[in-house]
Amino acid sequence: MKEYHCKQALKAEKNIPDDITASEIADFLKIFADTTRIKILYALLDQELCVNDISMMLSMEQSAISHQLRVLRQYKLVKVRREGKSSYYTLNDSHIHEILIRGYDHIME
Repeated sequence: MKEYHCKQALKAEKNIPDDITASEIADFLKIFADTTRIKILYALLDQELCVNDISMMLSMEQSAISHQLRVLRQYKLVKVRREGKSSYYTLNDSHIHEILIRGYDHIME
């Protein structure tokens, strides 16, 4: 049995995720380490948008935006709805919205 110097260490140890979960969390957070993806996510914060509009907002080629949206979909940060030839994207759920808001608030402190 481990004998920690501080009583709080035992409680803190219980908060540490196992290796697999820690790896999944690290992979998830890496997605936020790209400025284009961050801009796309903030554009989708409160509305659904098509690829063309996002590419115009960010002054980028549609293919580059589509690539980043594929990455965001792969990690379940956004979801897509197809209507005819157009694809419309939204944030996948309220958790993503909350992460973005909290991140902004933290940086603006």
